[in-house]
Amino acid sequence: MKKDIEIPIVKDVHVAIVHEWDDQMLNKNWNAYIINNRNTIIEMAIVVSKGYNEIQKTATMRHALGTLEAKSFKKFEPLQEEIFVLNNEFFLTFFADHKLYEKKFLFRKNTINQKNLTPILLINQEGHLAQ
Repeated sequence: MKKDIEIPIVKDVHVAIVHEWDDQMLNKNWNAYIINNRNTIIEMAIVVSKGYNEIQKTATMRHALGTLEAKSFKKFEPLQEEIFVLNNEFFLTFFADHKLYEKKFLFRKNTINQKNLTPILLINQEGHLAQ
């Protein structure tokens, strides 16, 4: 029965876009991060990302991130500024507490930019958290 199916709610796990200095390239780059702000580990984390609008779409990218310890983060995708005119979607799936969790994170078009940066404490950088 449908009423017997439990769909767990994702809490304290986020996707962030961070504008950070790259020592190798000697400039600032945009990168996507997954943040596990939970008190427990998450396992077998997978992120599927894509950009789109009414006319254009990017290739679909898949990232197997494995295990993230509690209160940790992992960089998983460099981003080009040209895609910020598109909606950028990140679909996260992971296991925790013997349950399968999934959530879609969305950065709406034209919202990722320098003037909208906010502090992301766990990473100790400025960036954008997905809604």
